[in-house]
Amino acid sequence: MISGMTGFGACDLTFGKIKGNVEIKSVNHRYLEASYYLPPGFSSYEDKIQKLMARQIKRGRVTISVRITDKPQMTISLNRVAVKRYADFARALSKELHLKNDLSSAQLLKMPGVVESKETFVQADELWPPLQKALEHALSSVAAMRKKEGRFLATDIHTQLRRMKARIKQIKTRARHLLKDKKTKTTGDEFLSYQKNNDIHEEMSRLSHHIEEVRALLKTSDGAGKKLDFIAQEMQRETNTIGSKVQDKEISAAVIALKAKVEKIREQANNIE
Repeated sequence: MISGMTGFGACDLTFGKIKGNVEIKSVNHRYLEASYYLPPGFSSYEDKIQKLMARQIKRGRVTISVRITDKPQMTISLNRVAVKRYADFARALSKELHLKNDLSSAQLLKMPGVVESKETFVQADELWPPLQKALEHALSSVAAMRKKEGRFLATDIHTQLRRMKARIKQIKTRARHLLKDKKTKTTGDEFLSYQKNNDIHEEMSRLSHHIEEVRALLKTSDGAGKKLDFIAQEMQRETNTIGSKVQDKEISAAVIALKAKVEKIREQANNIE
């Protein structure tokens, strides 16, 4: 079954005290084009993410966003060796000079080398396994939405095809009537000339064949959008030829209606993967 190109998927990301989220959006595009919004240090994973995406998405403009929303801000450690040495110096100085030892814990914490703080950085290598799972979950949601859109598009195109078949039947009936009427009003040579110049059997046959091709294409999922666009162009060409060959008000009206249906199919082809 065909798929559309509009989709959205999201998944939370958790690794220890690190939390984040993944969001993936896709919209219509002629080719597969991806944009990445990743945390610092994660750009090396674009190729891996591209491969994950390509498994489920073949066409469309895709935006992939990874955000770290919560992480330990910093780690603080106490250098107990330095604290002991400062305290020993203070006691020795107090005893030697007969001074009051008023060194407080608050003052100790301000001494150089007593407290060490280090900002926590998210390590991309450690985060890849849970990130991969989150990406796969979000991509599955995108694919499911695109398939749902595909079902809607297929229904609409089938409707257009049924209406086209009705117009083709109308044109065939009118063309037979015109041919029969012409035969009774013209000479043999004139009739043969008219029959030759107004013969649309080949165009009608190809148009009917293209309709069956589209119906078969709607059951597939491999590059259906581009193929459908090509077939719609061929449908439009056959329809134009029919209109140019037979100069009749009723057939001209049916041809205009046919062209409108083909144009709607071609518009929908731009929404199909």
